[in-house]
Amino acid sequence: MIMYCKVTINSWGIIMKYLLCIIFLLSVIIMALFNYSAKADEVNCLALNIYHEARNQPFMGKLAVGFVTLNRVKSNSFPSTICKVVKQGFYYNNNPIKNKCHFSWWCDGKSDKPKEYDAWEYTRALAFQLYYSSFFTLDITNGATHYHADYVNPYWAKDKKKLMQIKNHIFYK
Repeated sequence: MIMYCKVTINSWGIIMKYLLCIIFLLSVIIMALFNYSAKADEVNCLALNIYHEARNQPFMGKLAVGFVTLNRVKSNSFPSTICKVVKQGFYYNNNPIKNKCHFSWWCDGKSDKPKEYDAWEYTRALAFQLYYSSFFTLDITNGATHYHADYVNPYWAKDKKKLMQIKNHIFYK
């Protein structure tokens, strides 16, 4: 039996989602074959940050938030691991103080567990690729270490160089 596949404009999003999942699975298999040790916590922290900070952003916006996180790890001005960068803020009795973190979702008082399964799986695949892949060696943010939504005016923005804007996120270094 020959199957016929009709591709419409509306189905491209679904096709891209499945393509990204296939790439993710192939990456896992290749890494296992070459005996790479996965740093699951770091990838998970990166995925959570992209999910919570850029879930409503286009692909380039998600990618840019991932690069900001990784650029902070590379910088001497921030902690040296992804999880420490993501969880950076002010704490009291080992608990983050509400609304006093570098990434707002970490200490907003809400659950950090992803609720949108498809968006979470997509973000996990992207985070895995960012962490392990050479496909993403070109930093689209040109070294950005900060960003904010265009509807807020953080105190630090005047001291940074504005690099770009993707949807409603403005990126700086």
